[in-house]
Amino acid sequence: MTNRPPADGRRARGDRSRTAVLDAVVSMASIAGLGALSMGQVAAEAGVSKSGLFSLWRDKQELQLAAIERAGAQWAELVVAPALEAPPGVRRLWALHESRLAFYQQLVLPGGCFFVAVQHEFDDQPGPVRDRLVAFAREWDAFVRSLVHTALDTGQLRPDTDPGVLAFELDALGYAAVTRARLLDRDAAFAHARAAVLGRLRAYCTDPSVLPES
Repeated sequence: MTNRPPADGRRARGDRSRTAVLDAVVSMASIAGLGALSMGQVAAEAGVSKSGLFSLWRDKQELQLAAIERAGAQWAELVVAPALEAPPGVRRLWALHESRLAFYQQLVLPGGCFFVAVQHEFDDQPGPVRDRLVAFAREWDAFVRSLVHTALDTGQLRPDTDPGVLAFELDALGYAAVTRARLLDRDAAFAHARAAVLGRLRAYCTDPSVLPES
């Protein structure tokens, strides 16, 4: 039997510590944004020392960028992966929206959505953080468009469906659910977001019977 070098154990503990800190940052930022968080606040919330925090990230911007990557990985695991279990086409588009709303409704993050919070915060602040948020937004849009294109290629959407418009509609309705749930009636916000997307997909779909009626 080959013994692993002691460094492997230290690396594993370091990875767990890093992930725990990033999870705390993503959670806090979903409410307060990234800019308002101090390294001291993060250290206190994550239960680590400030020196320990600086041993993982050199400065606040490096931590912010790492938090974006962690939030993206969380989104991929909890929103995208479950949707990909649905059959390709309109049912997968519908599953993606349902998965997204479930992520919000279950309060995986106390503020609802990391990206809604930080995109508002950095949309007019040039720099590496904004650049990474722009890249993530483009990746997300391209992914949703790819699902629309698949539904078109399989004949499940009307030939005149504009992938860019439909992707925009789906994303905008999901996005609106977060802010309306926090400012207005929570249950109504999610019910309306669900009904609005279902209505749009059924209107575009060549065989609406593959989707729920309500």
